[in-house]
Order: sequence, then structure tokens, then C-alpha cells
Amino acid sequence: MSYNLKYYWIALRQAIRWANRGIGEPIINFYEYEPNESLNILKFPEISDEWLDFIAKCRSGATHNYDIVEGPMANDTVWNYVNDFLAGRINRKQFWALAEFKYPTHQISFHTLSALNCLKFVKSEVIYD
Repeated sequence: MSYNLKYYWIALRQAIRWANRGIGEPIINFYEYEPNESLNILKFPEISDEWLDFIAKCRSGATHNYDIVEGPMANDTVWNYVNDFLAGRINRKQFWALAEFKYPTHQISFHTLSALNCLKFVKSEVIYD
């Protein structure tokens, strides 16, 4: 995950794909999300230098004080580019040249109990793709 380990919400299509790649029944939990603007929320509308710097710091083990982080989620290919960037194998300009036509999916990550209070469990469902 892009924004450190906590609780993540992703789009249904992505959840179905992930649920169906393992062993056993692909169970997906559904939640309603009611935003709370009083929380400390960081939003990235698209991949950017700020996004790259933030996920690079998270990937390196840095923590942050955000309740919720929302924005693009790097797929495996983009993660490989991020790892190459962190290791110094490519520079920022090379990263953007490689990542230019990759379209990450969207995610919301919840990092505090206050953030989790924005969620209401709806149901669990077995979903095959």
C-alpha cells in the first residue's frame, strides 16, 4: 500500500481482482464512508512530485500525522519504479518518463480511530470475477 500500513478502502473493481487472486472464497466487505472534514486529511488528486515524495517517505518507514490519506495507489509496475527511485537506480525525471502512461487506481487510507469512525459496515459478500 502506498500510504503506510493501516486500513484501506479501494474501488470495487480493484477489490474483486485482489480477492480473487488468493486461495479460498473471495470475500469483500462493503462500507459506507461519511467524510468528516474536521479530520486531518491529505488528498492527492493525481500522481505528482508531492505524491511521489510522500509515498517514498512512507515506503522508507516514515510516519505521518494524517487521519486520512486519499489519492492514487501505485500498481505493481509503478511500485517497481518507486523502488528504483528510492534505490537511486533512476532519478525523478526518469521516474516520470516511466510512469507517465501508468494509471494508478484510487485509494483512501484510514490511520486513526477517528478516521475509522467515518466508516459504517454494510455487508460482506463472496464475489467471483
